[in-house]
Amino acid sequence: MRVLKFGGTSTGDAELLIRAAKILEDNAKQGQVVAVVSSPNKITNYLLKFIEYKIKNQNTLLSVKDRKIECIFSNLLLDLVNIQPKLNFNYLKNFLKSEFNKIKKILYSIKLFKHCPDKIYASIFYISGKISVVILEEILKVHNHQISIINPVKKLLAFGNYLDYTIDIAESTRRIKLDQIPETNIILMASAIAGNEKDEIVLLGNNGSEYSAVVLAACFNSNCCEIWTNVDGIYNCEVNQVPDARLLKSISYTEAIEMICFNSKILSLKIIKILIHFQITYSIKNITNIKAHGTMISNYSNQFSNSIKGIFSLNNIVMLNISGPLLKHVIGAASKIIDMISKNNILGFLLIQAYSDYDINVYVLKNDLEQIKQTLKEKFKFEFTNNLLNSIKIIKNLGVISVVGDSINTGLNKKIFSALANNNINTIAILKNNSKSSISIVVKNSEIINGVRLIYRSLFINHKIIEVFLIGVGGVGNTLLNQIYKQKDFLQKEKKIKLCVYGIANSQKSLTDFKGINLNNWKFALNKTKKIFSISKWINLIKKHNILNPVIVDCTSSQEVADRYADFLSNGFHVVTSNKKANTSSWNYYQKIRKIANSVNRKFLYETNVGAGLPVIQNLQNLLNTGDQLIRFSGILSGSLSFIFGKLDEGLSISEATKIARNMGFTEPDPREDLSGIDVARKLLILAREIGYQLELNDVIVEPVLPLDVMNKIQCIDKFMKSLSEFDDVFKNRVAKAHTCGNVLRFVGSIEKGGVCKVKIDEVGAQNPLYKIKNGENALAFYSHYYQPIPLVLRGYGAGNNVTAAGVFADLLHTLS
Repeated sequence: MRVLKFGGTSTGDAELLIRAAKILEDNAKQGQVVAVVSSPNKITNYLLKFIEYKIKNQNTLLSVKDRKIECIFSNLLLDLVNIQPKLNFNYLKNFLKSEFNKIKKILYSIKLFKHCPDKIYASIFYISGKISVVILEEILKVHNHQISIINPVKKLLAFGNYLDYTIDIAESTRRIKLDQIPETNIILMASAIAGNEKDEIVLLGNNGSEYSAVVLAACFNSNCCEIWTNVDGIYNCEVNQVPDARLLKSISYTEAIEMICFNSKILSLKIIKILIHFQITYSIKNITNIKAHGTMISNYSNQFSNSIKGIFSLNNIVMLNISGPLLKHVIGAASKIIDMISKNNILGFLLIQAYSDYDINVYVLKNDLEQIKQTLKEKFKFEFTNNLLNSIKIIKNLGVISVVGDSINTGLNKKIFSALANNNINTIAILKNNSKSSISIVVKNSEIINGVRLIYRSLFINHKIIEVFLIGVGGVGNTLLNQIYKQKDFLQKEKKIKLCVYGIANSQKSLTDFKGINLNNWKFALNKTKKIFSISKWINLIKKHNILNPVIVDCTSSQEVADRYADFLSNGFHVVTSNKKANTSSWNYYQKIRKIANSVNRKFLYETNVGAGLPVIQNLQNLLNTGDQLIRFSGILSGSLSFIFGKLDEGLSISEATKIARNMGFTEPDPREDLSGIDVARKLLILAREIGYQLELNDVIVEPVLPLDVMNKIQCIDKFMKSLSEFDDVFKNRVAKAHTCGNVLRFVGSIEKGGVCKVKIDEVGAQNPLYKIKNGENALAFYSHYYQPIPLVLRGYGAGNNVTAAGVFADLLHTLS
């Protein structure tokens, strides 16, 4: 014997009704089946409006609804006949007309009295449910099935009020057995309906359809109850909180009880009690996706090795604190509160804290606050009046995250709390359940969604996620996106790292897609978009979408973007940048960025600020962190000037060398930016600050390649390039002079004792590690207590889109460490 329930989704659609009949037929081959059938969802909603309009005497709206209901029924019949030509159309048409006339008469009386008594309300919905049963009966008769219909008003005895009754299963079982239904018959019954002792029609309240199905399973001693609805089953998280939540194939009764507290849509405690008492397996299946496995609730669940079944949450929780030095002398205080919560059907959590004073905290839904506050005052009236207890303190805007599973252990607890702590979500309280099937955590209401997602990732996702928002799609940004595109599959498969590019922006436009931007055609999409780039909008977007590990990647040279790093960090972004402007801004801003990054546990990474793809910052920090001290530093920090001065060695003039460097892309579009030495000065300042020197950019002494007044005098770049020939002889003589001493000219940045920083053209000998550096290479020589007299030298290309983008990419991956 199997009991199946078909919800309002399937009964309002011809194809789904036919599918429901087919499911019944297939199950009937294995034994007798019972189908509990709901009225169509649309009909139920319209009937509710019908009653409302009748009471308000809104005739115009009523006639509109009237036509819509008749239209739904007539269209349903026509669709059914198209699929099942042998269906007894005339009988159904007349039956529907008759039943609908009954509804109209009832509604007319409601209009006259401007009131709808509960028992009248129940009778209207019984008629609509009975219609669904008769339609399904006729579909099954086409295939020569014998049908028996149970009248729930006569057979299911219930007690309570008209809109929320509880069924007497023992008496209902006795009544059903009196009919002696043949074993070959398919049994049908309208859902959510029962009868009281006066044979009046009553409703079964929330989850009434599912409740009546479970009751029938108990009455027929069935060990299986299938609920056919429009969802695949129960998920291990709210899909609107975690889009990639997983379907649970099975859960235990105790796990279901814990979930009910956080999601009453699953089923009710009234239902689960019957399932446990009669040991009924309860399956949830999708009528629109019959291939889906669904979710099974039974006495035992053995899904996967993970003992965690789901993460659920409640918003708008309020804490009531009862405290006082004499509370421990109040006999049975905790028991009284527990008893009070259960008697009032209030969802509540209790936490007893034993510190210097004795505290009891009660956590309840905001809607229950006034009721429980008043009840507490009455329950402990003597204690409050005689100052044995302090006044009740109330804290609002809280939420509860509950992790559900039949065997939560210490290791899982550690994962859960580490995930929250590492992302600065404060655990206000921990509420443990005696059944050991859940652990509930109190946090701020505003942190619920992020908390759920963080715990979900730590428990269910075996890869780490980086969510990228790129600003700047010039040479470096463009190359970075190509590198991500080529490498992302390898990283996900081999390293369990998932890279998602959610945002791409240039100085004007912004492209965002929180399903992940397609890197095959991002240029086309960015050009096509009409969205204007706004830093503030991006900050608001990650809050709106609750992004957990967002990374701003700045591949611009923009001061405006650099000035917003503090905002990015404080709003949850990591910042990865090749832009040197932030690290060379004022000392106060330099410190502010780092202070915020540390306080919010976000990364600020800028390896490419010095030496492009060379691991300069990382190695310097490693030295200092291990107790080494820098004595002095010298280095070639400009790829363009490395190239130019290398060409001077080979006999080229300064004008020729600069022209070649510009044509090959080594210099900025305006070579004066390189020749001024300011770029090297910025890099030198970053190194000096890393070492600990509190310096500003104007503290760096800069000797430019050419006098600044000469470079600034000519506005046109092309005219400036032609004027360079005026300095050919000057540099030819300087190079010759250096060569006579066995030296070469190099553009060097140095840091001496006390933090003296200089950028200038220098003569270096063959023993100097900078002697052979040319062709765009960088070289950095660190002389320290550990590394002397031979310095630690880092050497390699310090310019170029590929190496710079690779350095940015490496920093992106370091946000996970």
